[in-house]
Amino acid sequence: MTDRLDPARLAELWDFDDPDASAERFRAESTAVGPIAAAELATQLARALGLAGRRAEAEGILDDLPDEPVVRVRAALERGRLLNSAGSPGDAVPYFEDALELAIAEREDYLAVDAAHMLAIADAPRSAEWTERGIHLVEASQDARTRRWLVGLHNNRGWTLFDEGDLDAALAEFELAAAAAAEHGSEEQRRYAAEAVAEAQQAITARRQSTA
Repeated sequence: MTDRLDPARLAELWDFDDPDASAERFRAESTAVGPIAAAELATQLARALGLAGRRAEAEGILDDLPDEPVVRVRAALERGRLLNSAGSPGDAVPYFEDALELAIAEREDYLAVDAAHMLAIADAPRSAEWTERGIHLVEASQDARTRRWLVGLHNNRGWTLFDEGDLDAALAEFELAAAAAAEHGSEEQRRYAAEAVAEAQQAITARRQSTA
């Protein structure tokens, strides 16, 4: 029995392409861990149900969780994700802000960066600010798993800039994501990062040719 959710085990249980199957695995796993870990798993069950379009069930689970700091962080994150996915990013922002501040207070580095990354998505006018906050949190952390967030933070910022038409700045972010992926990321992250760099380079070349 354990009092905390094992991050490596959580990664094994998650399949974001099949949230229903993930939900079943979370339910089964919760019988083999301690009460705090089980509550953390419940937040991931809520996330899976939300991805499966079962928002009411997800909210019901989040309403019935123990008042433990790490559980409160995760619950705030998942409430925010539910709202953001439902098309209400403005309503999601306060939950992500709460998750960020509590995670920092509890020294939950990985979850703090997760919250900053979600704020960069939900709070579009302050996306660059939240991304920079996340990067600072990563750089201050000694946790190897948290360091991997650099890939996603730079990648997400790159696509925001790409969509805004700032291709050179987007390429710079994608290159930072690729460097982070080479040092900290998975094979999949390295592949996605390389593809983003190539797409930005192609877009820059096409723009130059069209104005030549």
